[in-house]
Amino acid sequence: MLQVVNLNVFSKIVEAVNNVVWSPALVVLLIFAGLFFTFRTRFVQVRRLGLMVRLLFSKHEDGADKGTEAGAAKEAVAKAEAGSPKGADAKAGAADTVPKNKVSSFSAFCMALSGRVGTGNIVGVATAIALGGPGAVFWMWIIAFFGASTAFVESTLAQIYRFPHHSSFRGGPYSYIQEGLHKRWIGILFAVLTIVCYGIFLPTVQANGASQAFFNSYTVSPLATGIGLAVLLAIVIIGGVRRIADVASVVTPFMALGYILIAIVVLAINADKIPFLLGQIVTNAVGINPIAGGILGSTIMMGVKRGIFSNEAGEGGGAIVSATAHVKHPAQQGLVQAFSVYVDTLLVCTATALMILSAGTYNIFNSATGEMIVANAPNLGNNYVNFTQAAVDSVFRGFGGQFVSIALLFFVFTTLMAYYFYSESSIIFICREVARKRKIQYSRRLEDVLIWTYRLLLLGAVVFGAVRETDVIWQIGDIGVGLTAWINVIAILILSPQAIKALREYEKSLR
Repeated sequence: MLQVVNLNVFSKIVEAVNNVVWSPALVVLLIFAGLFFTFRTRFVQVRRLGLMVRLLFSKHEDGADKGTEAGAAKEAVAKAEAGSPKGADAKAGAADTVPKNKVSSFSAFCMALSGRVGTGNIVGVATAIALGGPGAVFWMWIIAFFGASTAFVESTLAQIYRFPHHSSFRGGPYSYIQEGLHKRWIGILFAVLTIVCYGIFLPTVQANGASQAFFNSYTVSPLATGIGLAVLLAIVIIGGVRRIADVASVVTPFMALGYILIAIVVLAINADKIPFLLGQIVTNAVGINPIAGGILGSTIMMGVKRGIFSNEAGEGGGAIVSATAHVKHPAQQGLVQAFSVYVDTLLVCTATALMILSAGTYNIFNSATGEMIVANAPNLGNNYVNFTQAAVDSVFRGFGGQFVSIALLFFVFTTLMAYYFYSESSIIFICREVARKRKIQYSRRLEDVLIWTYRLLLLGAVVFGAVRETDVIWQIGDIGVGLTAWINVIAILILSPQAIKALREYEKSLR
């Protein structure tokens, strides 16, 4: 009895914190930032779409110092000698050595895409439809379109303010907050939040989605799925950034392509329903029917929440990966990462949404009361992952649910790899800044101890998330997304002139 009471109290606390973090103000901020960046870049996500694809597969080798490992190391020393930033304390961070690994633009794209394509593309979309109706999909599209410009800005800034580490280039929001805004304490705060959010909160969501899917299809216990995921993850992350990049470069394109091919078959069989569904998505998005009008606020909120959770534009995770890429010009990686938002939301998420809607394997709930207001598949209840499984199974009888389970396992696994990299980079940044602040030699031993401790916490979070109830887990994940988004979006709004300048310089060089 006491345990039940404690769980209820915990759930209420999580819900209260989530409501504060995800107030309407954050939704307005995210949409405003996307609009602002879109106009300031003159719709770069449309104008340079072809260039994004070409850059994705091009080689960015460069003979000049700027943009290379040696050049970055020289720049770090030059900053220290010139007294900028923070004077000679830049020399104290002895992590600023020539990196031993080169990460290609394509590998960085795959690492970032692996962080974007995860349980949000299967379970998150189903949750958005369940709590926001079909109209939530429209708002996911909106946030993805404008979010592509946000991803461009944050990834370009990450390239500008990255720093060399013995393993690879590192950087992200904490770097451009520290170096660009000269707010070391905010940079360290963001790094700590990244470790907590990506190392503890968000892995629980990913593991929960995979464990539910495997239980639905194979009756495998959630604990067994969690342990299995943890073991596989440990094998990869112990190999460091090079192994993570290699695995992501192979697994991410393979899993995304396989999922899209199955979706095409499902949608081809239901092709006659697609025009009506697209109309329903748009009309429900603006409340043009009694049910949609009654949940319009939830429709917009869920669309934005799940869109951001899935594509990560504005959270800063993609920026952390972008800092590692070996490119000639910072704007190049910004363009590549903008394209990854399209792949995640406009392609993978849309495929999931249309499969669920065309098969009718969903219910809609009042998010405030929990009441089921549309019962298309009452037998599925609020088992959100089963919405997608049942949709695929409606065409591939006896196989669809199992396929979704396997696909989700791949999605979750690669996303957890990305989450690990985000947090590991944050630990490296904190160690670097502590050394710089105290003007002491950078401690590789301290870095190793902290990273190994973090690895154990991450693996524990994976197992914990696999056995917890879904609703609480999703709310914990939303808190993580919201906290990082608040800080990062404000930072990139202030620093955006530098990203815009980089874009102008790069576009001028193309003429």
